[in-house]
Amino acid sequence: MAVIHHTTLKPTKLELLTTWLPTRPWYVGGAGEPVLTKAGGFRLDDPEGEVGIEFMVATDASGPHPASYLVPLTYRGAPLDGAEHSLVGTMEHGVLGKRWAYDGCHDPVLVAQLLALIEGRVQAQAQSISDTPDREVTRSYTGHALPSTATATDDQAGTELRLADSTAVLRLHRRLRPGTEAPEGSLGHITGAWELPDGTRARALFATL
Repeated sequence: MAVIHHTTLKPTKLELLTTWLPTRPWYVGGAGEPVLTKAGGFRLDDPEGEVGIEFMVATDASGPHPASYLVPLTYRGAPLDGAEHSLVGTMEHGVLGKRWAYDGCHDPVLVAQLLALIEGRVQAQAQSISDTPDREVTRSYTGHALPSTATATDDQAGTELRLADSTAVLRLHRRLRPGTEAPEGSLGHITGAWELPDGTRARALFATL
């Protein structure tokens, strides 16, 4: 299980996202820079114990109505070869030193663990507590074993992960809409929860296969 270090990050994750989010085609913020708060999310464990895997929900209050975004991130102790285009930024971690933060949809470790989560082979972990399952994250899958690699493409609706050697496509819903459910005919899905600005909890689809 991953160990969560309660320490300093310079810059913070939200500071990195303030610059990075407006560069995404699925971002629909206001005229100025994002006004972000961390609203929820969960973690997955890297079997090798080297890569941090986090699915953060960040809420942006810069527009006329708050918008919540799903932001899968990976944290590495060294640059990921060939992934310069997906680098969100670097941070100085109070315990681990310099960390490279990536858009996790382009990180093979996150993709493999996300597919394992859909299949039910791994369990979502609490975002800020070590060795604690996140019971609010639910998943479903009906089908054969999935491949462990995929190619990511962003569009205005979110991120599409086209699975290697398969006709299946995993859609990450980047802008979250409370109450959404898996469409009829989908092979699988992941649902999660986060906190709305008024303090209530919301649930929505995070990913659909």
